[in-house]
Amino acid sequence: MNYTCFDVESKDNIAHIRLCRPDELNTMTPAFWSELPLILKEIDDLASARVVVISSTGKHFTAGMDLSVFTEERDDQQAETGRLREQLRRTVLELQDAFTLLERIRMPVLAAIQGGCVGGGVDMACACDIRYCTADAFLCIQEINIGMTADVGTLQRLPHLIPSGMIRELAYTGRRLYAEEAKEVGLVNKVYETQDALLEGVMGIAGEVAARSPLAVYGSKEMINYSRDHNVADSLNYIATWQTGMFQPQDMAESFTAKSEKRDPVFDDMLPIRKWLSSYRIGGVYHEAKKRIRIH
Repeated sequence: MNYTCFDVESKDNIAHIRLCRPDELNTMTPAFWSELPLILKEIDDLASARVVVISSTGKHFTAGMDLSVFTEERDDQQAETGRLREQLRRTVLELQDAFTLLERIRMPVLAAIQGGCVGGGVDMACACDIRYCTADAFLCIQEINIGMTADVGTLQRLPHLIPSGMIRELAYTGRRLYAEEAKEVGLVNKVYETQDALLEGVMGIAGEVAARSPLAVYGSKEMINYSRDHNVADSLNYIATWQTGMFQPQDMAESFTAKSEKRDPVFDDMLPIRKWLSSYRIGGVYHEAKKRIRIH
């Protein structure tokens, strides 16, 4: 399928999603917000990869939200104020959902960031499992610089990734967080000199993830995200319950057998999600694999 804002390639159990509008600084147009969930849901529904890499093209990763999202002409602007405000709240929640999918899909998501990662780009990067960047990269909570509060996930996720004082400074001042400082505070795992080196390195790490048991990797992602949002006792209880249902000996046996035979282990892929369970909501529309049903 062809997309306006993305190129998508799947190879060696790695799904590579590239922002593909470099001349427009890969801004997040209305099409971006509908296409990204479709891509992520397809990968997850079909279990077509074991790990996802998000990268970009051109000088900058993304300049964030496109102005067209704010200036789009609508025919309902004269509606009653309360209804307009409710509509806006629903819109914000749906924008948030597009990035929350990065956490919800079964596969880890690795972000490869070059140049500027601004505004909505930070929202997206924070929702990924791991972040890597080039030496010229910087991140900026741009919303404060245009008189608004960031509302698509940065202020909710970033405090779990870097120290409180640092997130407050970035959120209040809107200054740029450059690559080396981002690495020092733990926001990115590694800094690469060039974009080519970045992609080579991130794809190598993605390959290591893809070589592991996909069920064990998914369980690890699920537990880390759950533990972020719950206390230790609840998290321990959850992993005990998870293991009761999900832990089976085949993958462990394969690991030991492969080691004894001096070969790489071979694990079964995750199963696709049953089609009748795979509908999801974007912009008031419930999407399914083979049809779209508008809800009136």
